[in-house]
Amino acid sequence: MIRVRAQRVGRILLAAVISMVGVGFLGGCGGGSSTTGNGGTTPSAIAVTVAPTTESVATNGTQSFTATVSNDTAAKGVTWAASCATAGGCGSLSATSSASGAAVTYTAPGAVPSPATVTLTATSVSDGTKSASATITVTSGGPPPAGVSVTISPTIMGLVLNQALVLSATVTNDVNGAGVTWSASAGTLSAQAATSAIYTAPNSPGAGITITATSKADSTKSATATIAVTDLAGVTTYHNDVARDGANNQEYLLTTSNVNQSSFGKLFSCTVDGAVYAQPLWVPAVNIGGGTHNVIVVATMRDSVYVFDADTNPCKTYWHQTLIPSGETYGASADVASSDIFPDTGVLGTPVIDPSTQTIYLVTKTKTSSTNYIQRLHALSLGAGAEATNSPVTITATSPGSCEGGATNTFNTLTENQRPALGLSNGMVYVSWASHGDQGAYHGWILGYQTANLTAVPTVFNDTPNATSVGYCRGGIWMSGGAPAFDSAGNMYVISGNGAFDGTSGSATLPTDFSDSYLKLSTPNMGVLDYFTPFNESTLDTGDSDVGSSGTSVLIDGTGGGNFLVGGSKAGIIYVLDRTNMGKFNSTADSVHQEWTTNPGSHSFSTPAFWNNSLYYFGVTFSGTHNGQIYTFNTSNGMFNTTAASSTPTGFGFAGASPSISASSATANGIAWAIDTGQYGTSDSGNAAAGPAVLHAYDATNLTSELWNSSQNASRDQAGNAVKFTVPTIANGKVYIGTRGSDNTEGGGTTFGEIDVYGLLP
Repeated sequence: MIRVRAQRVGRILLAAVISMVGVGFLGGCGGGSSTTGNGGTTPSAIAVTVAPTTESVATNGTQSFTATVSNDTAAKGVTWAASCATAGGCGSLSATSSASGAAVTYTAPGAVPSPATVTLTATSVSDGTKSASATITVTSGGPPPAGVSVTISPTIMGLVLNQALVLSATVTNDVNGAGVTWSASAGTLSAQAATSAIYTAPNSPGAGITITATSKADSTKSATATIAVTDLAGVTTYHNDVARDGANNQEYLLTTSNVNQSSFGKLFSCTVDGAVYAQPLWVPAVNIGGGTHNVIVVATMRDSVYVFDADTNPCKTYWHQTLIPSGETYGASADVASSDIFPDTGVLGTPVIDPSTQTIYLVTKTKTSSTNYIQRLHALSLGAGAEATNSPVTITATSPGSCEGGATNTFNTLTENQRPALGLSNGMVYVSWASHGDQGAYHGWILGYQTANLTAVPTVFNDTPNATSVGYCRGGIWMSGGAPAFDSAGNMYVISGNGAFDGTSGSATLPTDFSDSYLKLSTPNMGVLDYFTPFNESTLDTGDSDVGSSGTSVLIDGTGGGNFLVGGSKAGIIYVLDRTNMGKFNSTADSVHQEWTTNPGSHSFSTPAFWNNSLYYFGVTFSGTHNGQIYTFNTSNGMFNTTAASSTPTGFGFAGASPSISASSATANGIAWAIDTGQYGTSDSGNAAAGPAVLHAYDATNLTSELWNSSQNASRDQAGNAVKFTVPTIANGKVYIGTRGSDNTEGGGTTFGEIDVYGLLP
């Protein structure tokens, strides 16, 4: 007996020693949390809050509650319990535990307890000493009042990841003012009140989220809102991305079933000071206007930039900058003897936005007289419109060459037309030029500026420096407003118009004059790496059938055993080039991967789109109209089927359309969007009619199926008057297009520019 007791005492002493040693290690050697200043850190205390904190619920009625747990690093959430003085008569819960921010539903008992108070408690799982509670007063239900109904606003909405949305509910015949119970199938609800709540989207994309507001007076009456959440990082460059394929595969709200006359239409318009030829650009979650908002960036032909809220109706302007120095004004088409772009010549090329710095890059064209023009590259902050350091920079350039009659060619600020969209790649912004209606001497220039220091000497490329006929340089890079494309290695691709070409058939030696050519350029120095010029270049040049009327459009990577470049031409030929061997020049036959003439014959003044192994081509005839077409791509051999798979039921007027695709993935819910700008209101002869742009939506798998167009219900959906070459922007459940408003091209009308916004109707 004595030995047993001694062993027990020994174990007790050993445990005490171990305990003391443990305290010494934890407290004295920095091995754990400490408040003694010995090197440890104190974790933030867990805290629990419950919303709402007080609520009245009728017998058998329901109410949602959420618990938020701060500093719950293990994300264990809470456990729930309902207590009252009446055993078994406190009501029930839809779940006994929940994650932080996730709602549970409380259902009141069938009879009022005595007293009528129920305490609902949420206790942290990670720290059971931390809890919060809500006080519920159970009231006698009785029959619900007659005529109760619920409406919710908004009823449908596209949100970005984690975006907050204020919800409101209206309850008719809510005699006690009890309001509604809020619930959501995904995301979280906070600040819940009788008729309002804040919904926060989840951190994952998708469609079909339902928010429900249920009347407390009559739980059989409710209203719902439908939410879709996108992870689209932005439409910050022409035709969506540097491959210029025009596809947004992260559009979850708009589908082929809900884009129709009854549920889709014009939501609102934003008025600007001049025609909008540039594609509107969309940026999510911008810190602006005292909060976080999605915005649309718009540039006008009167050298202005606007930033609008992308979602607010009526239109909300965050800032507006007119980029015209004192003593200058925007340009005029009369100064360049061309009415092709009429009547103003301001910001024409689509800007580009660097999302990493939230900087907008664009080129303005102003004048002090009809012959003294200044072009400037601006870098503006997206949040406030302030000029960046060293911005703006006045554009000047020279290149060696004899085309202008001497040893040097000089950039002409009057005759050079900054028509193409700007490009951005690897810290460089690239700007290119052509002409105003082929007037005067001009070249195809490209200048590259470092985004970090706009005052640095730009890199310069001139595609026609040495024409044998002095003054006949040309080779304009205009691409009907398209942008340079870039591959994954940073190489640049552009197409030039008609003019000087000095290539030799079959020669491996590169030409120096590259009119009517597809060009592959290194960056940032813009050396020619490869090129393709059609065998009949001379005929194309004489007939003004330049290859460069089409945007570089589509870079298709790694399919069919090759990496391709696809584009059209004014002659109606679609070229498919192998980017590793583009074909150069052969005077008897083209050495390209594939080419075909569209049927019926058409001309390309647009950038095609590419989605789900299909090319969307909307060409045009010079008289009459032409239908949009799909050409399917065979991934096994890298070849297109040259017979159109489907065509739009009606044609498009001059100059055709650059289509864009919205879809929820690379293969699902595809919609092809295109703007008919046939009534663009001006031409070289000045006789085109002025009329509204018409936005069309087609099933992207079959263009014969038109889902909707803006002329079907013109009193509701009509857009402003058209401008040619413009491109729709589709993002977050809305479609944005640029127009000239009610302007009839002669300076008449009450609105000289307008952005029209379309979406699902309330």
